[in-house]
Amino acid sequence: MVSGTVFFQTTYFTDAAYIVAFSLLIYGMGGLTGPRTAVRGNKIAAVGMAIAVAATLLTPGVWHGTSTVILIIVGVVIGTAIGVPAALRVRMTAMPQMVAIFNGVGGGAVALIAWVEFRHHFEPGYFPLRTEIFELFGAIVGSVSFWGSNIAFGKLQEVLPGRPIKLPGSSQTFLNIGLFVVAVVSAVVLCAGVHSQALFILGILVASAALGNMVVLPIGGADMPVVISLLNAFTGLSAAATGVALNNTVMIVAGMIVGASGTILTNLMARAMNRSVPAIVAGGFGGAVAAPAAGGERAGGAVRSTSPADVAIQLAYARQVVIAPGYGMAVAQAQHAVRELERALESRGVVVKYAIHPVAGRMPGHMNVLLAEADVPYDLLREMDDINPEFSRTDVTLVIGANDVTNPAAKNEPGSPIYGMPILEVDKSASVIVLKRSMASGFAGIDNPLFYDPKTAMLFGDAKASVAEITAEVQAL
Repeated sequence: MVSGTVFFQTTYFTDAAYIVAFSLLIYGMGGLTGPRTAVRGNKIAAVGMAIAVAATLLTPGVWHGTSTVILIIVGVVIGTAIGVPAALRVRMTAMPQMVAIFNGVGGGAVALIAWVEFRHHFEPGYFPLRTEIFELFGAIVGSVSFWGSNIAFGKLQEVLPGRPIKLPGSSQTFLNIGLFVVAVVSAVVLCAGVHSQALFILGILVASAALGNMVVLPIGGADMPVVISLLNAFTGLSAAATGVALNNTVMIVAGMIVGASGTILTNLMARAMNRSVPAIVAGGFGGAVAAPAAGGERAGGAVRSTSPADVAIQLAYARQVVIAPGYGMAVAQAQHAVRELERALESRGVVVKYAIHPVAGRMPGHMNVLLAEADVPYDLLREMDDINPEFSRTDVTLVIGANDVTNPAAKNEPGSPIYGMPILEVDKSASVIVLKRSMASGFAGIDNPLFYDPKTAMLFGDAKASVAEITAEVQAL
């Protein structure tokens, strides 16, 4: 009687802890809507997750046997030893890769849970059908997310080519459909109570793994931010499904939050690129292509180079300057130098604003995070729809490594792969200065006519060093 009472008390305590945990997760995520509250929100969500983990470890039956205790301790130690140093050492430019790989780990964990549940506990009639369905759904989607995230990591880290890698003709589509059918049929057979469950659970995991690879490989580098967001939604949905199967409240709530937010973000980013999610999954564009060398010519004009001193004069005597940052700023870690330039210009009475494109960089909010790190006031950041009307009143726009999101071909060239994508209309400015290392193309792998516009000047070199030289010249005027 006493043991039963303790069991129920422990169960009630666990449920109460889960409620506190997902309440903190929701409240913490609310703080991520702005840079001033983001750090605090992240810490609050981390406390919620710590409570959820502690509550799970206190669930009756978890600490069953010495081997279980050892495995839990080893898992916590390994996870901490890998996760903490990785998070502390990761560069801001590599943050998208880290997000991709950490997201994939979540999907992989869900797939492993399904494997363990069916390997150790499956008997015909052991699981209710509802539990089996959710467990197998989590196995399929989690496995797709894990392997797809690995490919996304490889493309972002440039371990794999950024260009689409696909089979010729329609064979890619037929292969993907075949793999999906194998996974679904295996799940149906398991739900029907077939005794040889090991064969079919392996069929699910192997087919889903191959499907995750084959779905992401044909997607080009320019679409990777959308893919990361989509795979993040997949991981959330698989975790929520597994939470239903295991009757784990916090997994259900946290998984649905991640799934819903990832889905919304995916749609917003796809709309910002004027592309549908099915079109992206069907195979995108992107990858390195040859580009004209510095000083080269293109139909419509030649590239005009400039110097830091000339750029400083233009900026110092301008009324309004707009800075359009991109991945080039992230690579050069030039955000602090840009902040110093902004201060130098403002001391001379120049109005400075930042133009932020929704998909600038390699992940959503990449530029916002970099600029917040440099203490750039948030009210100086303007989203694309707000800043575009300002360009016609702007004297100088300083483009720092933002290739594809400033490409006028999206408006003027119907044959371009990015035609129709909303862009930062920097070409409407009176003058444009582009900071680049070379004339290499952006992540979409296409040339940018902006570089050949007569009112555009190119300042070649490392962005951080170039901005520092410009700032010194402005201060010397």
